[in-house]
Amino acid sequence: MSTSRTTTTRPDAIAPRAQRRDSARRQSRLAWMLVAPTILIITIVVIFPTLTAVYQSLFGVKGIDPETGFVNDTAPFVGLQNYANMFIGESGARFWNAASNTTIFALLTVTLETILGVTMALIMHRAMRGRGLVRAAILVPWAIPTAVSAILWKWIFDAHGAANALLGTQILWATSDIPAKMAIIVADTWKTAPFIGLLTLAGLQVIPDEVYEAAKIDGANAWQRFRRITLPLVKPALVVAVLFRLLDALRMFDLPYILIGARKGSVETLSMLVQDEASNLRYGSAAAYALMLFAYVFLIAFAFIKVAGAEVIGAEEKKKIPLRQLFVNSRLPWKRSRKAQEEVA
Repeated sequence: MSTSRTTTTRPDAIAPRAQRRDSARRQSRLAWMLVAPTILIITIVVIFPTLTAVYQSLFGVKGIDPETGFVNDTAPFVGLQNYANMFIGESGARFWNAASNTTIFALLTVTLETILGVTMALIMHRAMRGRGLVRAAILVPWAIPTAVSAILWKWIFDAHGAANALLGTQILWATSDIPAKMAIIVADTWKTAPFIGLLTLAGLQVIPDEVYEAAKIDGANAWQRFRRITLPLVKPALVVAVLFRLLDALRMFDLPYILIGARKGSVETLSMLVQDEASNLRYGSAAAYALMLFAYVFLIAFAFIKVAGAEVIGAEEKKKIPLRQLFVNSRLPWKRSRKAQEEVA
């Protein structure tokens, strides 16, 4: 004999469910209203120009039609020919030279700026007399506009400028290949290393002094404190600073354009190539070069975040761990004192 059991929903249980559904709808509606301005701005500033560039890159240059002998009123449709020209002929050689210069400048300048920026941050973070004056002096180069900075360094790297006077040589910085690259690297490093130093300083200021005091008690020297405490805790801020500088260096335009000059193969970057094509009314090839630069920057940013982004994500979890426990879990190579071991226990 089997019995069936019927369940009925009480009216007082239906009301809370309906209220929760209404609350979820209101929250979803509010979320879309808050996000809508951002989506609209991204559409206007990023998506629409990108789609326009894709469309423009499919057309060639206005000129005489070889079949009819008449001048075209509109740019002819050439399909993917502008992209194919990047890999063949004179235009291909120019494109690969610009891509090579862009990569070299980005790697060398960001590496030097990171080293100098961290050093500047450590100097600015120290408690010493005149610290405010030191910080202001270090941050002055970053506050100078890039165009003004390029003109200043153009005077320095002139044939009769301060650089040749200090070196005791007569180098033509603007007309030689390697010296021109060195001039760009030096000027860009001087200009933007304080930016990395400023963001790194912000990360240093959130590290409690108790961590360093505990390390000193346990016998850690300055290098061990930097490698085991400072660098891991400041890494999230440093990763963000390096990412911003890397993306900015890949789009370098004004510094080499003013310091060395336009159409100089020794320092021509992808941004300079895009500007040169557009200024000569070759909008199709300019759009194609711009899209390649966009794809290059996007891939570099994506790869960088994949490799170094884990440190930023992991930092949120580290915040939940007590500072003393984080210090103990770091497995410092020096021997901890018996008193410190008893405190941890």
